[in-house]
Amino acid sequence: PVTKHYYKNKDITVLWQPALCIHSGICFKGLPEVFDPRRKPWIEMDKSVTETIQDQVLKCPSGALSFVINDSVKEE
Repeated sequence: PVTKHYYKNKDITVLWQPALCIHSGICFKGLPEVFDPRRKPWIEMDKSVTETIQDQVLKCPSGALSFVINDSVKEE
């Protein structure tokens, strides 16, 4: 089974897929207040504004991090 982890704020949901992660550290180096692998949970969405988090997620080289706008997905 593919493991997926979801981290939400009021605007977006960040999806982390550990099986795709190549541990480049780009997320941590670019936005350490949000992405800190030494911490549990390692993503803290309340540590920065949505736009900054989106910009950093888009830099993920493996695609292990992605996001969706919360209003665009209806939970069933």
